[in-house]
Amino acid sequence: MKAAVLREVGKPLQIETVSIGKPGPREVLIRTKAAGVCHSDLHFVEGSYPHPLPAVLGHESAGVVEAVGSEVRTVKVGDHVITCLSAYCGHCEVCLTGHMSLCVSSETKRGKGEEPRLFKEDLSGGGDTKMAQFLNLSSFAEQMLVHEHACVAVRRDMPFDRAALIGCSVMTGVGAVIHTSSVRPGETVAVIGCGGVGLATINGAAMAGAGRIIAIDRVPSKLELAKQFGATDVILAGPDTVKEVVELTGGGVHHSFEAIGLKATAEQAFKMLRRGGTANIIGMIPVGTMIELHGPDFLGEKKIQGSFMGSNRFPVDMPRLVDAYMAGKLKLDELISRRIKLEDVNSAFDELKRGELARSVIVFD
Repeated sequence: MKAAVLREVGKPLQIETVSIGKPGPREVLIRTKAAGVCHSDLHFVEGSYPHPLPAVLGHESAGVVEAVGSEVRTVKVGDHVITCLSAYCGHCEVCLTGHMSLCVSSETKRGKGEEPRLFKEDLSGGGDTKMAQFLNLSSFAEQMLVHEHACVAVRRDMPFDRAALIGCSVMTGVGAVIHTSSVRPGETVAVIGCGGVGLATINGAAMAGAGRIIAIDRVPSKLELAKQFGATDVILAGPDTVKEVVELTGGGVHHSFEAIGLKATAEQAFKMLRRGGTANIIGMIPVGTMIELHGPDFLGEKKIQGSFMGSNRFPVDMPRLVDAYMAGKLKLDELISRRIKLEDVNSAFDELKRGELARSVIVFD
C-alpha cells in the first residue's frame, strides 16, 4: 500500500510502498477513506516528542472494515468506522474505573517477536524492515491494521471526511469540556488557541450551555471563525490577554482550555481563572518544558489539570458526536479548510506551521 513515512526528524514525509500484515485474532484491517492532518503529527515531525523511526504517521481517521480477526466482536466487514488512538484493553484498573482513554496495556499492540503490523518488504533477501506504527493507527496510508478497541462503527450516512475529524480534534475538544472539566450551563469558558482542537472546544462549550465563551488567538480570521462555533467574545492575544478575560468576566472564568501547547499560554490559562476555577491543558507541551504557577493562587482553590483525548469513552462518545453532527448541533464542515491527496501531506504541515488554517483532510480514493 501507499503510505507517508517519517524517516528522519525535521525532514518531509516520504510517500513509499509499505506492506501491512494480516489481522490477528483481535485485529481489524481498515481501508482508509479520510485522515486529518493534526498538529500532534507535527510535534513528532519536529522532534518535540520522540518516536521510533521509520514510522507511518497519521492518527485522525475514518474508513471501512475490510477484514477482521477470528475473535473480533465489536465490528464486522463493511462497517464504516472512526479510529481512536487511545486503544483500550477493557479490564485493567483505568478501564474498569471509567478512564479507558488512559489505558496503556500492551495487549492492544503486537509484542516483541511477533510480525510487525507494518513493514518494508526487502525483495533482495536482506530482511524486511519494521515500520513503527504511530499511536496505534498510522492513518497516512491506504490501509490500517489496528486492535478492535481502536475503532468504533458509526452510521453509514456520515461523510468520511467529517467523521475523521471526530477521531481526534473533535473528541479531544468536546470531551475536554464535557468529560474532563464538566462544564455546566451558564458557566464561563475561555479557549486559548482557535485551531481544530480549540474550535471543537468552543463548539463543545456551546453544546454544554456555557453562558460566556471567550475565544483567544493571534490570528483575526481564526477569531471570526470562532464566532461561528459559538464564541460570544473574542480577544486578539497580546500582553494584556489575562487582564481582558478577568475584566470581561468580572473576576475570571470558571473553565479555561489551553489548546496550543506552550508554557506561556498554559500559565495564562491558570491566571485567568476565578476562585474555584479549573484550567485544562489540552495542547501538547514539548518534553522538558516546566510550567510556573503562583503558589498563593491555590488558596483560591484554583485547579490545573491535563486532558488527554477528551477523557473519552470513544465507543459511546463518537457515535453520539456523529448523531450531533447529523442533527446540526456539532459543526464539522467549517473545520475543514481543504481536502488533499496523500502526496500533499507535507504542504499541510507547512500550513500548520503558519497557523493559518483550521484543518486539512487527506481524502483517499
